[in-house]
Parts: sequence; C-alpha cells; structure tokens
Amino acid sequence: MYLSVTNVEPLDAYKLELTFENNEYRVFDVSPYLALGKYSELKDPVMFRTVRPSFDSVQWANEMDFDPEFLYQKSEPVNRGSQCG
Repeated sequence: MYLSVTNVEPLDAYKLELTFENNEYRVFDVSPYLALGKYSELKDPVMFRTVRPSFDSVQWANEMDFDPEFLYQKSEPVNRGSQCG
C-alpha cells in the first residue's frame, strides 16, 4: 500500500513540499532528476512552479510526474510543528 499526495508546494532549489493523505509533510528534491530526459524541462522555474496534485501523485504542465511510492521513499520528513510564521 502507498500513501497518496494530497497537496504539493514548490520550494526553492527544485524541492517540493508534499502533504500525504496521513497528514505527513515531506520534502522531495527534484534536482537529481533534472538531467533525465523530459525532466530537464523542469529546470525552467516557471515550468517547475506548475506542479499540482494529480490523482494520487503530482504532475507538471508538461505532464511529467513521479510515482507516489517513489516520492514517499525518496523524500525527507518535515516537522511543521517547529516552524513559526
């Protein structure tokens, strides 16, 4: 079983803050994948910021996506309780 992505926020340095269906926040670094095929289009900051939740994962305007299992496994947990706003 895998967790679905319910929200995504683009961050600086080609990172994504992901919210999963269990309300867990995680950060996924896209930069290692920017040299791979069509993922290179995400180097454009405007294109990178088009990311949105799609089905159970995320997708960009150029239709690139990642599997939700991959996003979860390769992302780092974020403790949002320690952030002050």
